[in-house]
Amino acid sequence: MATQPSIPAPAPVPAPAPGRRRLARVLTAPGPWGVFLLRRLGGLLVVAAVLVTATFAMVQLIPGDPARVVAGPDASPEALVATRHQLGLDQPLLGQLVDYVTGLLRGDLGTSFQTKESVLDIVATRLPFTAELAVGAVLLSLLIAVPLGMITAVRSSGRADTGFSMLTGLGGAVPEYVLGTLLVVLFGIGLGWLPAAGAATPGSLVMPIAALAVPGTCAIARIVHRETATVLAQDYMRTARARRLPPLRMYARHALPNLLTSTLTLGGLILAGLLGGTVVVESVFAWPGIGSRVVDAILARDYPVVQGCVLTLGLLAAVLNLLVDVLLGVLDPRTLITGGGES
Repeated sequence: MATQPSIPAPAPVPAPAPGRRRLARVLTAPGPWGVFLLRRLGGLLVVAAVLVTATFAMVQLIPGDPARVVAGPDASPEALVATRHQLGLDQPLLGQLVDYVTGLLRGDLGTSFQTKESVLDIVATRLPFTAELAVGAVLLSLLIAVPLGMITAVRSSGRADTGFSMLTGLGGAVPEYVLGTLLVVLFGIGLGWLPAAGAATPGSLVMPIAALAVPGTCAIARIVHRETATVLAQDYMRTARARRLPPLRMYARHALPNLLTSTLTLGGLILAGLLGGTVVVESVFAWPGIGSRVVDAILARDYPVVQGCVLTLGLLAAVLNLLVDVLLGVLDPRTLITGGGES
């Protein structure tokens, strides 16, 4: 009887590495963090696309001819035609948009019409000054607004609440440039205590940061006041008071953590807004940041500088909101599911 040929056993398939297994699990069945980050990154890409389109449309919608700005007011028609060709303005709009996006992907924000500098170099030089004002204003707002809102809520009374609402409402309604002008007149020119303009000394930071911080401080203090009143009415706070815990421990350990979500959300929105608010404040104080450079570029019709600075500020605001959402997800994982941290 003939024997059947033996069939060799299949070779064992090597198990994937642990890192690849984790990546495969995330891609096939992303958890709350995976869904959260994918949603936020998708939103960031949409914002970036809108910003790129809007900054490109600026040159098309702003009255005036960029070629005339570059060639000069006395340029001949032949020179204007050559300049338009050099700038790519004689191409169809779609071709101009493709060139603009291609340049952005290469890290090229264009060249200033006025100074012939790279816009990327201008942004890199000016951005740290703007960041000083924006970050300083947000930190000052949080350091003042959180204790102020909590104290006024803990010691709540009818007249105190009315006065608090009136003062914070008035402070939040005053525009930054009006407040900045008043500070210059009072402390810079009248009393001479602080430098009225420039960034030569550390004291030059005081008035611009104060002008930016006051509206944000009032807005955050009102939110903290309302949230503190809500937290104090909870059962666990009544239990903490019944146990006669020290006030600092009771409010710092039990009340403050429950205020962080709304406070950080609002703080992130204020920081993003301050990047735009610095445009006017920097002009008031002659501060060498992006804001004052944008104003100068608008007056000189230096369109590449306007485009590059606006695009940079917009992307920074979007990234800051994303970072705030991630921080909220770390502090309160419930926001990953409910979307409560979305700003």
